[in-house]
Amino acid sequence: MPRPVNERRVGCQVPARAFKPAGVPGRSLEEVVLSLDEAEAIRLADLEGLYQEAAAMRMAVSRQTFGRIVEAARRKVADAIVNGKLLRIEGGEVVIHEEGERQMKVAVPARGGQVDEHFGHCEHFMVYSLDEGRKVVAEERVDSPQGCGCKSDIAAILSRMGVTHMVAGNMGEGAVHVMHAHGIEVVRGASGVARDAAERFGAGTLEDSGDSCAGHAHGHHGGADCDHR
Repeated sequence: MPRPVNERRVGCQVPARAFKPAGVPGRSLEEVVLSLDEAEAIRLADLEGLYQEAAAMRMAVSRQTFGRIVEAARRKVADAIVNGKLLRIEGGEVVIHEEGERQMKVAVPARGGQVDEHFGHCEHFMVYSLDEGRKVVAEERVDSPQGCGCKSDIAAILSRMGVTHMVAGNMGEGAVHVMHAHGIEVVRGASGVARDAAERFGAGTLEDSGDSCAGHAHGHHGGADCDHR
């Protein structure tokens, strides 16, 4: 018997369900059917720019399965565009959910219980789980990997844990980009006790400062770029 297909999580409704060449009646065109999970895979990979591991977590499938879904989806879209076919979006083993349904998990680069200003050199990360009232209900410590920063695998580690937000002091654009590619939103400008910073963010009183770390204020590496911070 064929292996049953698990339901894939889809986070948005496509506003239009059919696309065709202008000026040509749809009934006269050959159709290509793009399933809802295939449309979602394209949205996550090509619109949001997520890495396959992070996108697979959003859809509740394995990385290998996501790879197969997005490859098939891209081929169908290319077929419709290049060969002038009608592209219809429908069907698939999916369950619709809102993006906000995911539990909020906040990671904070820390040292001695305080927010570490230097993301790339922090002692460890504190990961806080917030409930629907945005109160901390659980916490765990994740030691920083060797060479922590945007060139390490810390983003992948936190993404696998379900982290949705990074609340930090300073971070360079390189590190911010890597976090975003793993589905983690970044909020800079935090300070003080790490847990308090997570709770302030959950309460909506902490917003991203928008400031990127463009140079080492403390003379690390001879003043070179600190995109990894």
